[in-house]
Amino acid sequence: MLDVLQTPIRHNRNVKRPVPAWIIPVIAILVLQTTTSFLSRLIPIISPVLTQEFGWNGSLIGYLTTANTVGALLILVAGAALIRYIGGIRTVQIGLLLGAISVVLFFFPSITLALVASFMIGLSYGAASPAGSEILQRFSPPESRNLVFSIKQAGVPLGGVIAGLAVPPLVELTGWRITLLIAAVFVIGITCLTWRLSARVDEPTATQKTFAWSALLSARNVAIPLRSLARGQGSLKLSMAGSLLAATQSCWFTFSVIYLVERLDLSLNMAGLVFAVMQATGVVGRITLGWIADRSGSATLTLSLAAIGSSITTALLGFSTSEWPLWAIIAIAAAAGATAASWNGVQIAEVARRSPAGMVTETAAGSAILIYMANMIAPAAFAAFVAATGHFDQAFLAAAVCSLLSLVFLVGVDKQTKTVGNTA
Repeated sequence: MLDVLQTPIRHNRNVKRPVPAWIIPVIAILVLQTTTSFLSRLIPIISPVLTQEFGWNGSLIGYLTTANTVGALLILVAGAALIRYIGGIRTVQIGLLLGAISVVLFFFPSITLALVASFMIGLSYGAASPAGSEILQRFSPPESRNLVFSIKQAGVPLGGVIAGLAVPPLVELTGWRITLLIAAVFVIGITCLTWRLSARVDEPTATQKTFAWSALLSARNVAIPLRSLARGQGSLKLSMAGSLLAATQSCWFTFSVIYLVERLDLSLNMAGLVFAVMQATGVVGRITLGWIADRSGSATLTLSLAAIGSSITTALLGFSTSEWPLWAIIAIAAAAGATAASWNGVQIAEVARRSPAGMVTETAAGSAILIYMANMIAPAAFAAFVAATGHFDQAFLAAAVCSLLSLVFLVGVDKQTKTVGNTA
């Protein structure tokens, strides 16, 4: 047996090279991340139809997005303990099932039920970040960590591409209620197909028998992620920068479709196409930025370039009018996808790399809490401003300033010690 193991593989053409250990976890997380994103993107894409049918104000979408983020924050607070108990993959899957079932609440002309549905959908979306960070930190090769994390995060815009291309035509063909049912069946189907992956990817310790469910929402569960974030070497600054970039990104994701329909006079199909273009370039952009960060050796420089691009494209969207040619709007959306929507993988990988030993899940959750706070506040503030003034342009310009402010927190991060506590 020893002789066989010592025989070089090239001498035996019948021996297949083993699949790298990180391939299956990355695919599993990518598929689930894409599905959670698809589910969350339903809200902004169908918002013009909801506002038209129920007579709601168009700015309401900002509050629905805020409710979605509150759900994500709730699972982040409980996430570290829950992930350790049932596993990261399983946590995301349960959230997806709850979110898919809750879409039926949109059928009723009740803002309260719509807020509840948005909240439930947020549960799966919030679980994806800490669960993915914990799993990929264990499996990803150190020399390609930014790229691997960025591939996982590419699932966010990929879900948006699917939603942007599929949902508007389905709405036109079958009506928005049937479209939501089809989307729910799709999400449940993906969840069922990936159900067995939990046993293969989640840590064995996730099957522990004793667990205090009453402790899920305790103050300790909030304090631990934030404390571990503060203990990381530069993780807090990176998370503050990420929260400002997230504020801009959330405004793009939340308001771009309704802005294109209501202010630029595009059809829902065309607005969905523009949204899909932004998400598609986001897929390429996230992977490209991850590759650049690995090759350059500087995640902060990569994030700085993304922040500048995010600010420019968001300001251009604010200046746009219905007289602008369609190609110009598409070009802005494409550039925004590569910048405003592409920083996440690099930021998450760098936070995980700098986390204290054995605290990757908690540090990722702490960072995600700050980012999701921005995702909660920015759309609500944007919606309130537009409702009060009617000025989308000024609201987008304010979002552009947020991206520029992120540069303040990125300065000097690389001067801090880069010794990694957890090299798993």
